[in-house]
Amino acid sequence: MSEEKILVTAALPYANGPIHLGHLSGAYLPADIYVRYKRLKGSDIVFICGSDEHGVPITISADKEGIKPKQIIDRFHKINKEAFEKFGMSFDNYSRTSLPIHHDTGKEFFLEFYNRGILKEKKSLQFYDEKAKMFLPDRYVEGTCPNCGFEEARSDECENCGALYQPTELKNPKSKITGQAPVLKETSHWYFPLGSYQRRLEKYIIDMDEKYGWKENVLQYCRGWFRDGLEDRAVTRDLDWGIKVPIDSAEGKVLYVWFEAVLGYISSTKEWAKDKGDENLWKKYWQDVETKYVAFIGKDNVVFHCIVFPAMLMAWNDGDKDKYVLPQNVPANEFLNFEGKKFSKSRNWGIDVIDFLKLFPADPLRYTLAANLPESRDTDFYWKEFQLRNNSELADILGNFINRTLTFVQKHFDGKVPERKKIETIDKEMLDLISIYPEKVSKLFESYKIKDGVLEAMNLARAGNKYFNDSEPWKTIKTDKEKCGTTLGICLQAIYTLAGLMMPVIPFSAEKIFAMLNSEKTSWDELGGENLKPGHQLNTPEIIFPKIEDEIIEKQMEKLVRSDDLKKEEPELISINDFSRVQLRVAEIISAERLEKSQKLLKLKVKLEDEERQVIAGIAKSYNPENLVNKKVVMVANLKPAKLMGLESQGMILAVENEKGELNVLSVDSSVKNGTRVK
Repeated sequence: MSEEKILVTAALPYANGPIHLGHLSGAYLPADIYVRYKRLKGSDIVFICGSDEHGVPITISADKEGIKPKQIIDRFHKINKEAFEKFGMSFDNYSRTSLPIHHDTGKEFFLEFYNRGILKEKKSLQFYDEKAKMFLPDRYVEGTCPNCGFEEARSDECENCGALYQPTELKNPKSKITGQAPVLKETSHWYFPLGSYQRRLEKYIIDMDEKYGWKENVLQYCRGWFRDGLEDRAVTRDLDWGIKVPIDSAEGKVLYVWFEAVLGYISSTKEWAKDKGDENLWKKYWQDVETKYVAFIGKDNVVFHCIVFPAMLMAWNDGDKDKYVLPQNVPANEFLNFEGKKFSKSRNWGIDVIDFLKLFPADPLRYTLAANLPESRDTDFYWKEFQLRNNSELADILGNFINRTLTFVQKHFDGKVPERKKIETIDKEMLDLISIYPEKVSKLFESYKIKDGVLEAMNLARAGNKYFNDSEPWKTIKTDKEKCGTTLGICLQAIYTLAGLMMPVIPFSAEKIFAMLNSEKTSWDELGGENLKPGHQLNTPEIIFPKIEDEIIEKQMEKLVRSDDLKKEEPELISINDFSRVQLRVAEIISAERLEKSQKLLKLKVKLEDEERQVIAGIAKSYNPENLVNKKVVMVANLKPAKLMGLESQGMILAVENEKGELNVLSVDSSVKNGTRVK
């Protein structure tokens, strides 16, 4: 049995809406499978999560409904906690960042940094609504982008062109609360010097990767942030919803949610320890160098868990108080989409977990998601695949193997485990398979390859069915009952091992399998051996995985509602003469670089025959500049020059957008000459 001491956290879901299937695939299901596996291995483990309940999106939701933020968080905390419980999440504690224990933890960290002079106070101009008598966070101000003219730009960033600018540059600003034009008023905030920790963070991540093997997608995200350079980040903001900044000169300010939300893992563990009757028990996991800390998140949280939170812990650890452990690994997943498109509440595209579980049991969903986890790339949930996984794998492979074996034993051996008297080559090969699968699956789970581990476990069920068929017990029961008994005894051993291997994945069903075997679940390390002794009485078999009929799935697919922007629009017809006026030509990109104040734009230098031009292209989120050099692309060559971010753009590069919002530039073979007309 393992003596490992492990702390596992799963990203705190935001309490302004119900969780959907994408959330499960990103952070929660892989964490739960890992934790359940580690418990079977005998590890000393604590599994922590809770609701993230502060921040502007919650106040916006409350404003829209005309209610208080607390009513929003109370509603969705309850909904999500119930959904997690029904889904089988085995949290040791599911807390809330609105609790006093969390507020105290946030204030403790702020004061530690403030008193040690780590935080920097800076003054800046911020929009202020004189009618509402409040400073306006970015999302509460709307105006015209000074660069592209987009009329719904935020006070500091344009979502249309990606430009970053000072609030003073926004044109025609309006408060989203009162509709009035706000004024600029000076305010001061405290900043955490994140850039001061960049070198230490880079070394920390390199060291962790070398020792424990971080996922490549996580490393790439971190490298991107390091390449751009880390900067100071404000830890306070002017808002009335959140943790009040605990100094006299900060009236009307709260801790920025990015700063305090990650501390929710610590406060949740404190709450768990208090409930256990030992208020210092949390320190055993957070402040012991022997602790293995694993943080499960989705890819949109990488910067906070791999860079920001570790920097905060480093800053704390530089002081003279007890030190915190940093994450040993952060196995972030990519995104799960729904039927080929992103989950979207506004377009009614997707399904929430709580609604899904009103229609189907948890285990078929757990298995389907686990077998298709977005561990290295985005994946999709399809209703038809869900049906197929349930019917063809859970029912026809695993369920069939269990049912046919137990039914045969019930009928021909009085429901008792038969003796294994005649071990032939085919039996030995199956016994060898049973013995190696626990270690095979274990290695994959240990390296956070949860999907591969799940698929390998199902492969043992496939092997069990093949062994059953090849051994033909329906024949040997008539000709050689001892041989038949050996076959069924080995099949029962395989079923016991499968129940253990599948316990982390489909826990409700695994419990039923153990109940039919009339046995308690065992430890992981005892799987693969002779767990059921001859003569052991089994219970009556039952169908564990009922099949899902076509009409049930078709009914769910009919409920999918596509918004207008997903429907095909009737194209405006133009004449051949209109089209001939557009000159599409092949251009070679000879240089590419990012624009300092834009997240979306790249400055390209392209070559058309003997002519060079400058093009500002909105593809920075889809391409690294170095990957574009020497690429031959299609551009509109006779477009009037336009100014973007103060730079002249002398053409337009053509690109297509896929369902994930990624842009792919149209390129041509390198043998095509620059300037060639595209017809």
